[in-house]
Amino acid sequence: MSAGMFYDAIGHSYTATRQTEPRIAARIWAALEDADTILNVGAGTGSYEPPGRDVTAVEPSAVMRAQRPAGAAPCLAAAAQSLPFADKSFDAAMAVLSDHHWPDPIAGMREMRRVARRVVVFNFDAAHIADFWLTRDYLPELVALGAGRPTMSQSAEVVGARLEPVPIPWNCADGFFHAYWRRPEQYLREEVRRGISIFAAMGPQLEQRMTQQLADDLASGLWASRNRDITGLDEAELGARLLIA
Repeated sequence: MSAGMFYDAIGHSYTATRQTEPRIAARIWAALEDADTILNVGAGTGSYEPPGRDVTAVEPSAVMRAQRPAGAAPCLAAAAQSLPFADKSFDAAMAVLSDHHWPDPIAGMREMRRVARRVVVFNFDAAHIADFWLTRDYLPELVALGAGRPTMSQSAEVVGARLEPVPIPWNCADGFFHAYWRRPEQYLREEVRRGISIFAAMGPQLEQRMTQQLADDLASGLWASRNRDITGLDEAELGARLLIA
């Protein structure tokens, strides 16, 4: 299933829990430097689009495009691997928590490099997915789901980019998969899980198993015992990276 079709199916309530996290946004916008014309690839509902810049968005899902707020950047129906723009049309191209849905992430990265002078991508490196407690203890199947997908290091090598770690604050406003690392009870909320594409990809049986096991471990104190090293942290290194080329 293409990224557009996937989000057409699951994206109807996306904005309920997915907003711009200002501390992450600050890192992304700083990496864009003084770029004026910016292409946002896999733009979704418009989170993280920098204010005061000339932004053009591309998003394959009609459901996601329909949830973009009034005044958001113009958005075209297009996909990362085939961007309808001439070479070096933009000062910069950005992608935020998007490339893991692209059918061919490497092709998408090359397209971004083709149409822009600078490339900035924020996502979580697949090489670290097994390190997160939610994967390790409740969804180990995620490791196999991501097998064969390029790591961010591999993507960086293709476009001549560097990688910078981005710590995730404990009270992150954007409800992506890793956001509730210090607030495990949030994963028990249906509304939260509907804003995280991984749960739709895993299917209802694994999701139900995860929620039951996590609820039991929270009630028994086992989760707290396993994760006492993170419960006092203000931010955590969870494999989030900025790719900058």
